[in-house]
Amino acid sequence: MEKTSKMQEEKHLTGTLVLSVFTAVLGFFQYGYSLGVINAPQRVIEAHYSRVLGIAPIDRSAINFTDTNGSVIFPDLEELDVGKSTLTLYWSLSVSIFAIGGMISSFTVGWVGDKLGRVKAMLAVNVLSIIGNLFMGLAKFGPSHILIIAGRAITGLYCGLSSGLVPMYVGEISPTALRGALGTLHQLAIVTGILISQVLGLDFLLGNDDMWPLLLGLSGAAAVLQFFLLLLCPESPRYLYIKLGKVEEAKKSLKRLRGDCDPTKEIAEMEKEKQEADSEKKVSIRKLFSSSSYRQPVIVALMVQISQQFSGINAIFYYSTNIFVRAGVDQPVYATIGVGVVNTVFTVISVFLVEKTGRRSLFIAGLIGMLASAVAMTVGLVLLSTFAWMSYVSMVAIFLFVIFFEVGPGPIPWFIVAELFSQGPRPAAIAIAGLCNWTCNFIIGMCFQYIADLCGPYVFMIFAVLLLGFILFAYFKVPETKGKSFEEISAEFRRKRRSAVKGPKAATELEDLRGSEEA
Repeated sequence: MEKTSKMQEEKHLTGTLVLSVFTAVLGFFQYGYSLGVINAPQRVIEAHYSRVLGIAPIDRSAINFTDTNGSVIFPDLEELDVGKSTLTLYWSLSVSIFAIGGMISSFTVGWVGDKLGRVKAMLAVNVLSIIGNLFMGLAKFGPSHILIIAGRAITGLYCGLSSGLVPMYVGEISPTALRGALGTLHQLAIVTGILISQVLGLDFLLGNDDMWPLLLGLSGAAAVLQFFLLLLCPESPRYLYIKLGKVEEAKKSLKRLRGDCDPTKEIAEMEKEKQEADSEKKVSIRKLFSSSSYRQPVIVALMVQISQQFSGINAIFYYSTNIFVRAGVDQPVYATIGVGVVNTVFTVISVFLVEKTGRRSLFIAGLIGMLASAVAMTVGLVLLSTFAWMSYVSMVAIFLFVIFFEVGPGPIPWFIVAELFSQGPRPAAIAIAGLCNWTCNFIIGMCFQYIADLCGPYVFMIFAVLLLGFILFAYFKVPETKGKSFEEISAEFRRKRRSAVKGPKAATELEDLRGSEEA
């Protein structure tokens, strides 16, 4: 029986399904590439900004300006130097504007996906990626800082939409038996994109003064590839059946994805899902916050997103090369690539851990490990001037920080938000969670450089304090949802809530999550 089930799963894994999933997750590859690409060439791009803005210190021995009498004159350095703070501002904007684009567009994912369909929506938004990457690829032919900031903002718009459309499409076209495995591929695509951007960012490849515009704009090639491959991908059968009511088209799409398998069972599941969707009204974002029955789960959904971003992980992704320089590492770029390799390996491992271990326990364990790593990183940076070998402590701490992130706080927030809400409030909850995640991403990208300059080696103690708060919140408020459907969670909550009337000792984890009507 088990052998037959396995053979059926393999039969469901058709060439069209593989092509469709691969094509879709190219959107997350671009997201990961955009996260990591700005890191390695930081010094080269900052030097170029300095020349364009007139901020860079001028080598007087290289200057030979003369007046009409032939006398050597020097430009006014004070007029040329508009300040280090200006350079920091432009660089911080170059890093963080990507998140602003994602923050804005992530709010419209549901509307775009329903209006155009999953495949057409992904086709349309690829235009944003191509335009944004062209801006960055041509940065040397204009005001580079303006073109890069504009290009990353437009690319961010693409990634914000793609980060919602891709899981939506992959989840809807995947067979039930393979949905979990295929649904984790987007996280693998992200870390692969980060790693490839870091490798290409090496000085002898594209991370040099001549080639850095090509490095920044190269994910446009993935956008072009995705654009043409999407023309070969079938539309989501669930979208066709549930949203549009096109039964025959849904069956044709399903046959392309499943091969010769009988679609009767999946069609019946879609009919049941359609009936449930029709019977449950959609909940607006305003009602999520105004209704006492949704208030506590919304708080949990937002806090897990905040803890993911404010844990300090994007500070590592955006500025790891600079951190390794401060730690005294001789080849910081290679150390950053090492972080990318570790990130990729443990993303694969986390796929198996999440299925075997509870969400809540892994989430808390990851946060605790990150807290210990942040403290160790701070100790290493502070004592570096006293003990040279402390550079290794800081480097190991960064690797451990990334490992603990990937086994818990990285993938789990997206799982748990979907599990906390039923069909009605789920779209609004995911939109709010996405907006929160991108907003926190922007705040870190924009502010970290300033905070790092102000706090020096103690900067990661800020994240350590935040991590401690997140651990306490997760311990007391985040429920365990592994293996439970929403109906099971809701039924258990109602049962516990009735028993709570009999005495205060009946207060439970789910009771804390859902809240009472009196609250």
